[in-house]
Amino acid sequence: RSEAGQRGGIEDTAAARRRLEELKGQIKSLGSVNLGAIEEYAEVSERYAFLNRQLEDVNTSRVGLQRLIDELTENMKCIFIESFEKISAKFSEIFTELFGGGKGTLSLSDPQDILGSGIEISIAPPGKVVKNIMSLSGGEKAFAAVCIYFAILTVRPSPFCLLDEIEAALDDVNVARFAAYLHKFTDKTQFIAITHRRGTMEEADVLYGVTMQESGVSKLIKMELNDDMQK
Repeated sequence: RSEAGQRGGIEDTAAARRRLEELKGQIKSLGSVNLGAIEEYAEVSERYAFLNRQLEDVNTSRVGLQRLIDELTENMKCIFIESFEKISAKFSEIFTELFGGGKGTLSLSDPQDILGSGIEISIAPPGKVVKNIMSLSGGEKAFAAVCIYFAILTVRPSPFCLLDEIEAALDDVNVARFAAYLHKFTDKTQFIAITHRRGTMEEADVLYGVTMQESGVSKLIKMELNDDMQK
């Protein structure tokens, strides 16, 4: 066979040459052959597989963490609502006792969003119809806050409490009620009360004060009022 017979006939030699030059140009534009491409591909492939495994681990951890967060959130909701219901019940009880009547309640402003909800405080001292808590006197609002504090302390006792002028806005009658009520917690809680009210000081076991008998010289004094201590 002739060479032309093996390759087939070329009808348009000029067109074939132009096509040949185009193909050569395309091959040339590909650049030089990268002899290390196989090794590079193997390295990149290995790196990709490693990162892909890491991504899968991260996604697995994310799902696990989200599940844990959801479980903790549900537990927090249960603990909060249980404590809130107990505190609310105690607040109503303590409010009526300290105010000598009336009604006080706590409620959630948005029961559908327990952890993000605000807390509504509704109080009505004896003989009063209150539509807005801001219409109460400063002493009444302070005494209501004391009732909430006592309710929390009843449900969640603390071994130590520091009270700083908590009863400053109360009148003498309510100061006496407040101070006497503190004794209900003294079996579990030790109180230090910073006060200038006589009713609170009269209910204390020990009084500490500072006097200045000499100009510029302060002296700490202590007075034990507990009957057992005096004996």
